[in-house]
Amino acid sequence: MIRMSRLAPILATAAVAALVASCSAAPADTARTPASGVAAAPAGEPRTLVEDLAVPWGIAFLPGGDALVTERDTARLLRVTAAGKVTEVGEIGDVRPDGEGGLMGVAVSPGFGKDHLVFLYLTSARDNRIVRYRYDRGLTDATVILDGIPKGSIHNGGRLAFGPDGYLYATTGETGERDLAQDRGSLAGKILRMTADGRPAPGNPFRNVVWSYGHRNVQGLAWDPSGRLYASEFGSSSFDEINLIRKGGNYGWPEVEGAGGAPRFIDPVVTWSTDEASPSGMAYADGSLWVGALRGRRLWQIPLAADGTAGVPAARFEGRYGRLRAVAAAPDGSLWIGTSNRDGRGSPTPGDDRILVLTP
Repeated sequence: MIRMSRLAPILATAAVAALVASCSAAPADTARTPASGVAAAPAGEPRTLVEDLAVPWGIAFLPGGDALVTERDTARLLRVTAAGKVTEVGEIGDVRPDGEGGLMGVAVSPGFGKDHLVFLYLTSARDNRIVRYRYDRGLTDATVILDGIPKGSIHNGGRLAFGPDGYLYATTGETGERDLAQDRGSLAGKILRMTADGRPAPGNPFRNVVWSYGHRNVQGLAWDPSGRLYASEFGSSSFDEINLIRKGGNYGWPEVEGAGGAPRFIDPVVTWSTDEASPSGMAYADGSLWVGALRGRRLWQIPLAADGTAGVPAARFEGRYGRLRAVAAAPDGSLWIGTSNRDGRGSPTPGDDRILVLTP
């Protein structure tokens, strides 16, 4: 049963995930980024909006302020109000959860008021795919707009978001098959850009849906007010990354992890050691990027200068809520943050998983 909290701040500290119990977190000031002179303003305190969810993976807002929330392993799509009321929109029957796959990204059409379209990124029996639905009182008219995205027990990507250009962006992982990231003929290890029908968007660099490549596993996308696209990416054993995404850019994996300095690859704008981050969902709000850290069990705040330069990252709420995955900016300027303590790699406490609300 899903129950609403009393909208009070969480006081309990989440236990350290068993998977990383032997790792000691590095100090927050070990994040690496060029000095820009931009410092992060202090964050407020989050409040609990909803409890007893199961791996909330994606959050996308409807025009009226309610959010659609995916649960990765149950394949449920939920509707959550700003007051914390939860209703089930439906269970997506084609989803086959497996390892890190399942029901993942969700995006709401920029023209939802007229077209009522919702998009889901999911793992099926054969592949990862993007499915478009009409959402009124329920989900109807399911249409697969892009299939054949390689799937695996790890590194399925899964984030969906509409950009300021009106096109749909999707992130994919290389599923553990490292060389796929450099293969522009594969959909794995890429950021994709497409129309609402799944066709290559006008201006794409390779005459297909690929926008950038050389990625290991991207799970976060966010645009700043100038339209610059940033992505969060899982590293392997050394460095997690935030990248400024350029059309046709090659981000180096598997030949480079972190900053390599090779002219044919684009270096990240921020890196962390992998025990500090495992960065997943990301949003822009109040002059900063906000990134949920899974293994790092904290919320990273990365201030951005007017020219897009990243300032010094600041770690927020370290260890207090466990693994943080979903981060989305609400229409009212707040951030909705989903924990991921029931994903098999965390140590759930009573009430997990939760959605927290933070006003920057």
